[in-house]
Amino acid sequence: MTHHQPGFVNAEHSGQGPTPEGGTTSNGAPIENDRQSLSVGPDGPLLLHDVALIENLAHFDREKVPERLPHAKGSGAFGVFEATEDVSAFTKAAAFQQGASSEVILRFSTVAGEQGSPDTWRDVRGFAVRLYTDEGNLDIVGNNTPVFFVRDPMKFPNFIRSQRRTPNSGLRDANMQWDFWTHNPETAHQVTYLMGDRGLPKSWRTMNGYSSHTYMWVNEAGERFFVKYHWHSDQGVENMTNEEAEKLAGQDADYHRRDLFDAIERGDHPSWTLSVQVMPYEEAKSYRINPFDLTKVWPHADYPLKKVGTLTLNRNPENWFAQIEQVAFSPSNQVPGTGVSPDKMLLARVFSYPDAQRHRIGANFTHLPVNQPKVQVNAYQFDGPMAYLHSGSQPTYVTNSYGRPWADHEGAVENGWEADGALVRQAYTLREDDDDFSQPGALVREVFDEDQRERLVQTVAGMMGACEPEIRERVYAYWRNVDQSVGERIQEIAEADAGSEHVPGAEAPADEPDALVEEPGDAYAGVR
Repeated sequence: MTHHQPGFVNAEHSGQGPTPEGGTTSNGAPIENDRQSLSVGPDGPLLLHDVALIENLAHFDREKVPERLPHAKGSGAFGVFEATEDVSAFTKAAAFQQGASSEVILRFSTVAGEQGSPDTWRDVRGFAVRLYTDEGNLDIVGNNTPVFFVRDPMKFPNFIRSQRRTPNSGLRDANMQWDFWTHNPETAHQVTYLMGDRGLPKSWRTMNGYSSHTYMWVNEAGERFFVKYHWHSDQGVENMTNEEAEKLAGQDADYHRRDLFDAIERGDHPSWTLSVQVMPYEEAKSYRINPFDLTKVWPHADYPLKKVGTLTLNRNPENWFAQIEQVAFSPSNQVPGTGVSPDKMLLARVFSYPDAQRHRIGANFTHLPVNQPKVQVNAYQFDGPMAYLHSGSQPTYVTNSYGRPWADHEGAVENGWEADGALVRQAYTLREDDDDFSQPGALVREVFDEDQRERLVQTVAGMMGACEPEIRERVYAYWRNVDQSVGERIQEIAEADAGSEHVPGAEAPADEPDALVEEPGDAYAGVR
């Protein structure tokens, strides 16, 4: 289906040629779909020749300079990860073998705010971990929530822009935010987290971290497993109120950064326990929830947490710019015994993260000390601006006759998967429990207590005064689909505040979502 919008988007060329019936690539060719990526079957890998996706992501990575887009505001510290448990049945990765110890760097951030924005704005928090392992750098990027807003990377640049600033006033706008969220119901799970208490963590030390994405582990026997990483704060999870956050935004915009630095400086070293959920490879093919959909969690009743080890932050940066601003994470940094999965958002980030780092820092960002692995490198990548590391006079090509080694494996890779099907634009095959509202509904009803539900209601209703009536109506329906009573309460408060007696169509009943599992709270066991 095409969606016609009157007028031409390029004002300089208005009136030159016919008005497009839908979206186009930058060279003016019609695009099949502005919302979904091209993959091998609904569950298969994404394709490099999806020109629309690659162009969209590559341009988005270069949209602004020089700060990150997103996750611009943040800070972090160094420490150590110690593997305390035996998980060799699931992975051969050296860093996860019992007794292993690896240096780490952990960067915290907000998603939507610029570098000068307050730490205490309501936002998702980034939680990016790098392990400097004996087999190379392993990067596990994630957030303080176990899900994300969208499941298809074609939507990602649009989502970020909807949370930032309008093109005319340069101001953030609740209409944009809710317009995007209500048009994309898969956002409901993450938005429920965001509007709940965890949208305002008390400190970085008192929040959990999650890979959100599904990764792969491979053991010594070549057996494959899909995993989700969970970093649980040993300090406990603590959040703040809207009033506390607003006050701190004015008093100390760098409150979270200051809190972490000061805690480490005084010897109060925060730590997190790493656990994983493990799904056997074959079970992923028929599990009732698509395990690669970034908007879903795996119920803990089916896949309980398995402890791996402990991460402790014990060293502040010596130079914030050199070691924190220039650290360049990427989920493409995997090591033997780990890998990626058919998670489409993860596959796109494997490209987009290092591409953004090349734009932001330079082609040789891996030459900076904070990004260098602790092992010898033999990469066939050469020259470019700011090249520091080099291979001397060794051959710069493969194959060569002068003794420089190269990799030459043929056939199946150990951390891959099978895929077969027509090229389609479709975000996964729907499975038995793959609706967009069951899990956020379970979160509201089974995990939130009455006080937490009321705070969520007040937060959402408080935003409606800045929204147009049409968008408010969609917001009420959106939340009724999450939970009927919560949606009705949001509408009641918002419309009373707006002085409106009635919103046309607002009383139309929402579809009641199915229960997540027999005991929905089990999906969140261990993350309360």
